[in-house]
Amino acid sequence: MQKHCNYYQARIARPQTLGVVSILKSFDHLCFDRTLDASTGLFEFFVPESQEPLFLKLMAYFEKEGSISGLQKMPNRLLQSGATF
Repeated sequence: MQKHCNYYQARIARPQTLGVVSILKSFDHLCFDRTLDASTGLFEFFVPESQEPLFLKLMAYFEKEGSISGLQKMPNRLLQSGATF
């Protein structure tokens, strides 16, 4: 069993930010999202392993619609920083 969430980053087009974030929040425990850089629309997403398939399906839809771009799975930055939990 994985102990930490998978980590993603993507840019959300400013006009679609509220809609994308609202849809993600409407799914219980799908992900935790946070703005990393408001000026460029860069967001980060912490996704439990069990929710990753649904998260990726939604993100593929958002990419197709042009609401998000540049979705990347990356090493969890909190683990990289040495943060303790």
